[in-house]
Parts: sequence; structure tokens; C-alpha cells
Amino acid sequence: MADADAGGALLSADIQDIKRMIPHRYPFLLIDRVRDIDLNKSAVGIKNVTYNEPHFQGHFPAQPIMPGVTIVEAMAQTAAVLVVKTLDMMDNDMLVYFLSIDKCKFRHPVTPGDQLELHVKVIRGRGKLWRFFGEGVVDGKVVAEAEFNAMMVPPEDQ
Repeated sequence: MADADAGGALLSADIQDIKRMIPHRYPFLLIDRVRDIDLNKSAVGIKNVTYNEPHFQGHFPAQPIMPGVTIVEAMAQTAAVLVVKTLDMMDNDMLVYFLSIDKCKFRHPVTPGDQLELHVKVIRGRGKLWRFFGEGVVDGKVVAEAEFNAMMVPPEDQ
């Protein structure tokens, strides 16, 4: 993982780092990388959308579209990486539970070949409870947005 330098450069996480931060695995690990991590503030997740993903077999075979719920889940996974990094909880088996999803809108389809950027911002973060605003962006165009609440559960509470 790239750490901030003395000048305050933003942090990042590759797939190996992500696997140390969140418990998700294939076929439900939906982010490939997280960049521009600004602790306790924001991060950008990257999802390279490919036709080989299992949901495209049924959604929809003739015209594959990434399900909206998986876009929101990818936002949440990006937010979880941000929180784990903020709390310095890498390798601590932190679980993240959705509590609510609000103001969710899907504006454009996401299809194989797209690179989906997941821009998440902390609205509020206290202890275990966090609120975020997220946007999915493809080629500079907002394709989805949502506000969501999550609870971070440390290993001792599992």
C-alpha cells in the first residue's frame, strides 16, 4: 500500500491490501483498487467491469448490464476500505454491515468494458456507525448515487 508522504499525498490500496481489509471474496469482491484515500474524508474505488462476471449470465444475456445493487455494494466496499484505513484496522477481520440505503438513483447502465469509479465521501463517522455519500462514475458521467449507513464491527464484537 502506498502511504502518505511528508507532503500529504493521498493513500491507495491494491487488491492484496483490499483482501486484508474486508472479508469479501469472489464472486462478491467488487472492487479492484482504491485510490485517493483521504483518511476520514473520501476515497475512489475502481471496478473494472468484465463480461466474465457471474451476474451477466442472467442480467441480461442479450444486453449485459451491471445490477444496480452491485454498484451500491461496490460503493460500500470502497467505503469500508476507507474506514479500515482511517481506523488503522488492517488485518483485524473487520466486518461491515449495511444499515440503510437512501436517495439511491441509477442514471445510466454500466456494461462490460466500463471502468466504474466509486467516489465515496464520509458524511458522518463516529465509532462503529458511519454515513456516506457515494457516486458511481463512468467516463466522467455519474451513473449511480446513494447515501448509505454502515456499521463497522470489530472482531471482539463478532
